[in-house]
Amino acid sequence: MNNHASSKPSTMKLKQTINPILLYFIHFIISLYTILTYIPFYFLCESRQEKSNKIKAKPVNSKPDSAYRSTNSLDSLASVLYPGCNTLDKVFIYAKDKFKDKRLLGTREILSEEDEIQPNGKIFKKVILGHYNWLSYEDVFIRALDFGNGLQMLGQKPKTNIAIFCETRAEWMIAAQACFMYNFQLVTLYATLGGPAIVHGLNETEVTNIITSKELLQTKLKDIVSLVPRLRHIITVDGKPPTWSEFPKGVIVHTMAAVQALGVKANVENKAHSKPVPSDIAVIMYTSGSTGIPKGVMISHSNIIAAITGMARRIPSLGEEDVYIGYLPLAHVLELSAELVCLSHGCRIGYSSPQTLADQSSKIKKGSKGDTSMLKPTLMAAVPEIMDRIYKNVMNKVNEMSSFQRNLFILAYNYKMEQISKGCSTPLCDRFVFRNVRKLLGGNIRLLLCGGAPLSAKTQRFMNICFCCPVGQGYGLTESTGAGTITEVWDYNTGRVGAPLVCCEIKLKNWEEGGYFNTDKPHPRGEILIGGQNVTMGYYKNEAKTNTDFFEDENGQRWLCTGDIGEFDPDGCLKIIDRKKDLVKLQAGEYVSLGKVEAALKNLPLIDNICAYANSYHSYVIGFVVPNQKELTELARTKGFEGTWEELCNSSEMENEVLKVLSEAAISASLQKFEIPVKIRLSPDPWTPETGLVTDAFKLKRKELKTHYQADIERMYGRK
Repeated sequence: MNNHASSKPSTMKLKQTINPILLYFIHFIISLYTILTYIPFYFLCESRQEKSNKIKAKPVNSKPDSAYRSTNSLDSLASVLYPGCNTLDKVFIYAKDKFKDKRLLGTREILSEEDEIQPNGKIFKKVILGHYNWLSYEDVFIRALDFGNGLQMLGQKPKTNIAIFCETRAEWMIAAQACFMYNFQLVTLYATLGGPAIVHGLNETEVTNIITSKELLQTKLKDIVSLVPRLRHIITVDGKPPTWSEFPKGVIVHTMAAVQALGVKANVENKAHSKPVPSDIAVIMYTSGSTGIPKGVMISHSNIIAAITGMARRIPSLGEEDVYIGYLPLAHVLELSAELVCLSHGCRIGYSSPQTLADQSSKIKKGSKGDTSMLKPTLMAAVPEIMDRIYKNVMNKVNEMSSFQRNLFILAYNYKMEQISKGCSTPLCDRFVFRNVRKLLGGNIRLLLCGGAPLSAKTQRFMNICFCCPVGQGYGLTESTGAGTITEVWDYNTGRVGAPLVCCEIKLKNWEEGGYFNTDKPHPRGEILIGGQNVTMGYYKNEAKTNTDFFEDENGQRWLCTGDIGEFDPDGCLKIIDRKKDLVKLQAGEYVSLGKVEAALKNLPLIDNICAYANSYHSYVIGFVVPNQKELTELARTKGFEGTWEELCNSSEMENEVLKVLSEAAISASLQKFEIPVKIRLSPDPWTPETGLVTDAFKLKRKELKTHYQADIERMYGRK
């Protein structure tokens, strides 16, 4: 799996259908233009090439199991963002004093809502949104201070747990800052978790108070309140919902505004509050549970500050001119850390949601503007699933263009790919060909940060080219406070996750069963271990699992065993090549990486999602596939099959047709014969976090998928 081979432009070019003579003439014009513009860009190109080729991380000693550190932190790891700011309340006070009247948190006003009936009879709620209304740093600080004081008046004690179960919005961040100030331990739960997982998290942490929204109270919490016996106060961030007689006695519903008013009144009495120390727990973050019930990760103030220190150093010129769009779940470590990086550097954060992100998003009324068009962000974080969707949507639009437009786009795309590989810019292509694609995300994006799961090389290169900006692919876990590695903005290689951040170091541990060793040539390989102050305190009330995944070395440094398999390139950049839990031994003894199989096939236009499955009792791989409705319907038409969507997905003939497409793609991707799925099941229903089959970051929940498709597994393995 040589990275530089995967980065070659020739392997990712789009195919054009154009008259060979005309193509020759166009290439002549392009060559002439390239020669004329070579000299002005010579120095810039050399600079980027030099940076891209330089060593980014080094082993700290000559032993095979030596840790790698960033060349900027070889002597010592960074752990503090600003001098003296060793807890999150101090970081916010520093930012508030520095950026006092600057705008911080923005929310769009809802002008109108209406129900829109779809051709299939379903009703979609559509909204027309206005401008962003902003709160300054001072406004947010005062609201957080008052809210924290109000919670104290409701009986919340320092170093005790309080839960937040809420969508990503300004009030979430205000509530979090209140908890950081008053040393309340913030328990975060995904808004898409199912009832049993929510009950588990609330009861395990023994919370008496929960912060939520009216919608989540009505749709999720109302039915489970009676199963959380310690609950006393529910605080809704967006106004008071109707009262229900079925609420258990002793549970009181408050609005956030009412709690803040209580805090203002208490402020007059000058009641002092307890302040945190660096080792205090700031957040107990429940993971999305891709391998079972969610686990609560205990994250201290010093963990978060070390992590955001490392992340901030990888974003050049971060400051007051930047605008970040927040739409991923704040209960996910990627979004929380990204927003805290922005908050601490004077950036504006405008809130959004996946349903209102772009002009074409599902809740935006046709003809009105989505959030990116209104906000015009410069920074954005995304998970691979979202970038893959953007890639497929744009390529579908390209395929619908006239022959001339499509070939023009493809020529520009391939030309820019060549220039990027040389470290050069393409201002004319950016201005005239890719401008409309850039507008999908507002037109001002200067950096896209991708995390949560591996991003395919093809999608990464597509985002580089069409959105005219670097894609910083990062690697980190909740257990490392999201910090591990991020690629440098001038490193346009694909398939890698970058060098270690300045806050941590990474080493590779031998994994004999999988055949990965840190002595492997030409590149050392092994299980990734992350060490540094960003490594968290462990799992809440789960000492056994904590002792399995974490350890301290002889110097007292904390390490996390990630379960991911990595490989270091000669320049010190890390590549994720496997995962211990994804590696399955077939009946004949071959090892199959399920993640590798999925990565090779998921970018096909025909595939919306795919889960490979295998076990040691059988000799071949099978798969569950969510097909793209438009592509599958077209394939059925060309093959002469008719029927409803469900009938097509349940058709064995269509399964075989899709399998042919998958097999061709698998061979093109150089998969071994034993890695190629032999049988598949087409699923008519998409996998969303609400179905419980994927996490909020759209990672596959293999255990749940196995249970869901158990009957199909038995059928495909010939038991029925």
